[in-house]
Formats: sequence, structure tokens, C-alpha cells
Amino acid sequence: MRRTIPLATVACLLFFAVALRLLTGAESAVKSADGKPVGIAKRVLWTTSKIKGSPEPPAPYRIAPVFPKLKFFEPLAMSAIPGTNRFVIAERKGKLFTFENSQAVERPDLLLDVKYTVYGVAAHPRFKENGYIYVTYVLNPAEEVQDPKGSRLVRFQISKDNPWQLDPASELRILEWPSGGHNAGNIVFGPDGYLYLACGDGSGIADELQTGQKVDDVLASLLRIDVDHPDAGKNYGIPKDNPFVKTAGARPEIWAYGLRQVWKFNFDRQTGDLWAGEVGQDLWESVYKIEKGGNYGWSVTEGSHEFRPERPKGPTPILKPIVEHPHSDFRSITGGFVYRGSKHKDLVGAYVYGDYDTGKVAALRYESGKVTFQQELVDTPLRIITFCEDHAGELTLVDFMNGTIYQLVPAPKSEPTAPFPRKLSETGLFASTKDHLPAPGLIPYSVNSELWSDHAIKDRFLALPGDSKIEFDTVLYPQPSPGAPAGWRFPDGTVTVKTFSMEMEKGNPASRRRLETRIMHFEQLEGNEEVGDQVWRGYTYVWNDAQTDAELLDAKGLDRELTIRDSAAPGGVRKQTWHFPSRSECTLCHTMPAKYALGINTLQFNKDHDYGNGVVANQIRTLEHLGIFKEPLPKPPEDLPRVVNYRDEKQSLDQRARSYLHSNCAHCHIKWGGGNAEFQLIATLPLEQLGIVGTRPGHGTFDLKDPKDLLPGDPDRSMIYHRMTKLGLGRMPHVASNVVDDDAAKMLKAWILGLPKSK
Repeated sequence: MRRTIPLATVACLLFFAVALRLLTGAESAVKSADGKPVGIAKRVLWTTSKIKGSPEPPAPYRIAPVFPKLKFFEPLAMSAIPGTNRFVIAERKGKLFTFENSQAVERPDLLLDVKYTVYGVAAHPRFKENGYIYVTYVLNPAEEVQDPKGSRLVRFQISKDNPWQLDPASELRILEWPSGGHNAGNIVFGPDGYLYLACGDGSGIADELQTGQKVDDVLASLLRIDVDHPDAGKNYGIPKDNPFVKTAGARPEIWAYGLRQVWKFNFDRQTGDLWAGEVGQDLWESVYKIEKGGNYGWSVTEGSHEFRPERPKGPTPILKPIVEHPHSDFRSITGGFVYRGSKHKDLVGAYVYGDYDTGKVAALRYESGKVTFQQELVDTPLRIITFCEDHAGELTLVDFMNGTIYQLVPAPKSEPTAPFPRKLSETGLFASTKDHLPAPGLIPYSVNSELWSDHAIKDRFLALPGDSKIEFDTVLYPQPSPGAPAGWRFPDGTVTVKTFSMEMEKGNPASRRRLETRIMHFEQLEGNEEVGDQVWRGYTYVWNDAQTDAELLDAKGLDRELTIRDSAAPGGVRKQTWHFPSRSECTLCHTMPAKYALGINTLQFNKDHDYGNGVVANQIRTLEHLGIFKEPLPKPPEDLPRVVNYRDEKQSLDQRARSYLHSNCAHCHIKWGGGNAEFQLIATLPLEQLGIVGTRPGHGTFDLKDPKDLLPGDPDRSMIYHRMTKLGLGRMPHVASNVVDDDAAKMLKAWILGLPKSK
């Protein structure tokens, strides 16, 4: 029997087809001034935005530079010098500087270039008498091969000829320990005069050396040593009241253990309590109050949660964190200080700490054995690498990315705004939400190289308020970042829209259901890029079962199990977990170094798009035709750079592989992007400049035989390929995906096999 379509349905479809053309301005056979086709004939203004402010209460603080004329290259550690009005700061590549605690300071004094990666620096409590500066550094990779004890604690002394230079000949090697994936290296003098030192587990993923619960080595421990009274044959002594002095076979230097990677610890100047930030594995970030002989669980536990419960436990009970943050909130914690200053009365006695990946600063107050206060103070665009306390107890925080030192200042009182839209239909983005029909003025777009999203199909729109315009390729910050593509500068109030849908029966488009619509909202703030004038906030709206509207998801995110009919799966059905990201997780990919809007840039946007009604045209040329760019394009689109569709077999295998790595990995694996491996995966650098070819992995071997990050001709020993083909612990990407992209994995494997082997 012939199937017929009701006239009402035909009329409805025709209505929406005509409406879409009217809303976007799309017409057929429209051409630009150079005679090339464009996708939209005339710009329609978007005037219906209801997206303003935030659903969260305003932050009580903001950040401001403390020393506006100072800037350092990738600083890692900073501390006050006792007996002086100075700080000492260490750059990652080994330069040590000192400078006065004055906002008018114009330049720092170079103490010494150690020429190694420096992790910690601290001046002796009696610095004015002895001129001692203590440093932890790690040998260069080639030297580590020769000397596996690649982490060192050393002492330098101020030069007799110059009060603010260290004498390189004065270096005294105090302690050495094995380097590895986690080296920690923070050093602090305690109120007892002893030097405390954090040693990471020296391992890769999941404590491969299983050293976390051992006390017969210094790894995964916090040490306490006496640098003033060395024992015979050593350059340090063991305090007699250290907890494991009388434990057979134990390292007497250990003060506490079971610590994966303490990233900054400090003492409360009033109580003497020792507080630490512990970087977790893949799920939890923890704040600990370190006790004498304390066991903090790694790698039997991660925070208060089981990790490898079957592993042997250490000699003392496992203690729990004071607070812990899931990776939907914090991703790489940076320990801070208990605030004892006078500027912020509401923070006195509160432990202030932050997060490297998300840029958040938080505070907690711990009284009588329980947390009585916990609050986010400010969400910054910074890579918060360390905090510092001056002699008056005031705090500063240091940004690894731009090398600037900041302070917290009270946020100005903001004017009340209209309630943030709780439903997608209230945003002003859609003329018909249930029909997914965009509001007048929204511009549909697509990208060259998609981010893999576990089989989801995406519809994308760009919403520019009124007649506002885009600056083309003017966002270069942060620099220097070799090969980093320029970004577009968007007008205040810009919104990007992306709806994710899933076929509930694989291969059947009619079974498609909308899961969520994610938006990124741009708000222009005062100041400059260094303090976050370009702020993008991400929100998720979850579609209801009736597919008529979507509700704003709370800040914490959500997991939902999908049941999908798939003839290739056992029993014809497969279960798939879909993760709706938290607002913090949005910031992990949409970072300042990646220029925030990952799909709306020259490399991704420079492509032909099907605008419907038979109109296919270049997207950049279309925007130029609409007058959306402030200035004429520097070149015609065909002469501008682009990545390619990695699923298009007509493109070269090399371009496809590089484009896949760029779109799926490079937002983290770019200079200052947040990926904690020392390489980049952007498509704009030659392969040999990425730092991956023949490079030893920094985060474990996963039981592979002598693996490298990328080993030409050998995908099975190439960590990049291995980690994209696995699930669970160690999977890459470690957010936004729970399903392996099998087709892309095959493509990447073929690319690695075809790379010429190095001689």
C-alpha cells in the first residue's frame, strides 16, 4: 500500500522551511562581491536575548594585580624571605628572582639561574644571618636516564659581593630522591625550624610503583628534616621526634605518607597546623590537615574513596580529607594558607586555596573537628600555581600562564538583574523550542573537525546581539605560545549554541532524540585579558522526555544511562552513559589559551556549510558578506588556514590525523592549556615540534613495553594511540567521552604505522 503524507503535515513542513529561510536570511543563488556564493543573503538582527548575568550568586571577591610591572615566565613557587621586605620566586626553567614587597617595584633581581626545572624555593628562617636559600629541582630528562635520583633538594648561599645574587659554587646537595610522573617538591620551614619537603609518588597513573603505602622510601611522603644539625655522613639531621624514627626499615625522614602529589602545603602561622592540597587521580581533589605520622590513603584510597582497596596498607590508619572536590568542580588543586591578614575580616581563620585547571579560589573554616564554612570566593581565568603569604599575613596568588601575581579584593556590589532563564524556551534563542527552530538572527554553522562526543549528532548556532561585530583573528593572548592559532574577538552578549542528539536506534535518523543544549555566554568585563576581560560561562539545558523544552542543569552536572538499539551489540542493545557536564567542566576545554570558542575560529569555521534550500557556501565568506567582521578579511577564505574533516578519506591521512588531534586534544595540549604533559597537539606546528615523537611518557607506562608518546611505525607502543583506545582510568580525553571512537582510532593507527621511523 502506498504511504501518503497528510496535507497538514506537508503544510507544516513548508511553513517551517519558509520560516527558517526568513529567520536566517537564507536564499538560493546569492553571491558575494567577488562572485562567490554565500549562505545568507541579508543579516537579520538577534534582538531577543534573555541571557544576562548568572544563575549563581555573585562572587564576593575578584582579583587584581599586586605588582603590575612584574611578570615572570611560568613561575612555580614563591615565598617571603624572613627578616626582609622581599619575596623569592622561582620560574619553572630554573631562574630564581627576588623583589621588594612594594606595588611600585619595577623589576626583580636575578638571584641565580639553576638551569633545571625548579619546584620549590624557601629562605632559611635566619636568612639575615646565613644567607641560605633552599631549592628543589629535577634533572633534565637525558640526565635522569643516567641518574634515576633526579629530584634534588639543594642549598645556595648569597654571594659575598652582591647581596641579591646566589653564588652557584655554594650549591650543597642535601637530599636526592627518584623522579617520575609526580615530583611535588614544595619546601617550607615549619614553626619548629625544621624543613618540610613534599615528595610525590614518583609514578605515573595509579601509583604504578605501589609506593604510596610504603614507609621504606621517601616517595608519596611529606618529609621533615633538620638542615641546621646534620647527622654524620649527611647534610641534614633527623629530628628525634619524627614518627618513624624507631620503626624498623622505615625512612626516618617521613612525617606523613600516603600522599600522591601534594601541590603546596603551608602552616597556619597562629596555630601551627599544617594544611595541604592533594592532587588526585581522576576523580577527587582533597584538602588535608596533615598530622604527625598520618596516612592519607594513596593508593588504597583516593581521598575518602576506595581506589585500589586490595593493595597492602601502611602501618598507621588511613585518615580522611577535611574536604574533597569532585573533578566536576576542581581538577588540579593548589594548596593555600589559613588567612591571618587584616584586609579581609570575613576570611580570618579560613583556609584559602584554589584550582589550577578551573581557576577557582575557595575557602573553608574548620572548627572543633568539622567544616563550619565553605564557599567559592571567585572564579578566575588563571592557572593558579601557588599562593604566597607575606609577613603581615596577606595572601597573593600566582598565575602560571601569564606570570603575574594577584590579590583578592572585594567585588563591587552588582546591580540586580532579571532572573537567569531556567528553561531553554526562556533564553530568546529559539522561535520554537519544541521544533528546534532558531530565533531570528541566529546563524547556523558547522566545523571542519568535530570533537568526538560518543556518537552524538550536533546542531550549532551563533547568536550575536543586535548589529554587533567580530574582530577577526585579533586574540593572540597568551603569548609566547608557538603555533597557537589566533582567536576571534566576540562582542559582549555573544552566545554559542550546540544541541546534542542521539539515535536511539543506531542508523535510524527517525529515532533521534535531543539530549541537551549547551550554551556558552560571553560577557565583556572591565580590565584586560590577563585578569579575565573575556569571560565565557557554560550552561547545559537538559531536554525533557516530551522533547518540548529543556531545563537548566544545576552546577554539578549529571550522568544518565541511555539504552540504544544496536544490532552489533550483544542482544541487540547497548547501554551508554551520557555525561551532562558541570559548569566547571566546561572551563576545562573552553580555556583562555584555546581562545574559549573552540569551533568558531578560522581553522574550524573555514568550510562550506549547507544552509538549506540547496545553498552551500563558505561560512567565513558568508559572515563577511553579512558585514559581521569589523575589518575586511586579510585574505580570501580559500587562502586562509583550516583543519580538515578527519572522516573524509579524500583528505590526506596526515591532515586527517593532525586535525583529529587538534580538535579533540589540543585545547588541553597547547601551551598553558591545562594538559600536564609537556607536549602540544595543535595542527599549526610541524610534527617534530610537538614534543611527542620518541618522548618518554610522563604519566606511566600502562604496562606497555618501553612506550613513547608517539613512536613512528609502532602504534602499540604509542601512548597517544593507547590512551584514546582505552576506557576508565587513563583514558584520553579524560572528560566528555565514555565511548571509544573506533573509526578515528583506526585512522590514527594507520597514520602512526605510516610515519617514517626515526633513524
